[in-house]
Amino acid sequence: MSDFGSVAKRGMIALALMGLLTTGAVYAEPKESYLRPEKVPAPANNQVTPERVELGKALFFDPRLSGSNWISCATCHNPAMGWSDGLPTAIGHGMKVLGRATPTILNTAYQRKQMWDGRFRTLEKQATGPIAAHEEMAQDLDVAVAELKAISGYVGMFEQAYPGEGISLDTVAKAIASFERSIVSSEAPFDRWIKGDESAISASAKQGFALFEGKANCAACHMGFNFMDDGFHNVGLKGNQDMGRFAQVPVAVMKGAFKTPTLRDIALTAPYMHNGMYLTLAEVVWHYNRGGDVKEHLDPNLKPLNLSAGEQEDLVAFLKTLTGDPIALTIPRLPH
Repeated sequence: MSDFGSVAKRGMIALALMGLLTTGAVYAEPKESYLRPEKVPAPANNQVTPERVELGKALFFDPRLSGSNWISCATCHNPAMGWSDGLPTAIGHGMKVLGRATPTILNTAYQRKQMWDGRFRTLEKQATGPIAAHEEMAQDLDVAVAELKAISGYVGMFEQAYPGEGISLDTVAKAIASFERSIVSSEAPFDRWIKGDESAISASAKQGFALFEGKANCAACHMGFNFMDDGFHNVGLKGNQDMGRFAQVPVAVMKGAFKTPTLRDIALTAPYMHNGMYLTLAEVVWHYNRGGDVKEHLDPNLKPLNLSAGEQEDLVAFLKTLTGDPIALTIPRLPH
């Protein structure tokens, strides 16, 4: 093949994996593309340190950051439940049932956009969004900063983490973001398999991985180490009235589109989809097998897959291999 032909083929593969080329051809990624990046990304002005992570963890678990003083970030992002909450959709201030499921914070450090609709580009911007949101934690941010300044234990922790910067909305956001960057997936059976341990996953799961990259075309959106593309897709859910990404980017293709979630630790984060409508991975696979239900504004990558019952079981078996070993975490004693 000529150099031009080789380059063209690589370009087609890249486009196919990003979901931009919809010719029906499916290309498999090399296994190396699923390996964990060497470093967890962080901005130059907020490099991760133990002091910043410890401060961020305290803030993450502290209900005093909410207007009611009983909701913390960890109320919805529970480490025992895959950093989600096990509910179809979140419950916020005043026990109000919200319209979207609580996404896991696992591996958010690797994401280029945050929230289901991608409204925040950084973890620092995202960190204070739910605190201020009236339906979520319902806290006045200026009041939150004033209350933190009155807690002597926090004064010392902020000085250690951000010397000379004091307690401000900026340092609160940076600390929470630093803690969230420390929440990364542990080694899963799939990881051991791609490193050469053939006994790490079952024959069914290996067949499922082949389907994932091939006939099922899951890798068009769920790619790389974090099994996501940082894109937004309408997957044809019944009864969905939420415009999703369209509220941020008002073009027709974004109507009802939501961010591709990571598949890491997927066995722990049911119910599934942005509205929590499916309780099991088998239901999710069946949804994609039939090509979604609502065709208006449907992502062009979604087409009926014609997977047999056995192939669907293999795909679920593979997905379960993406759940890692338990992560040891000590719940912090809150400053006073």
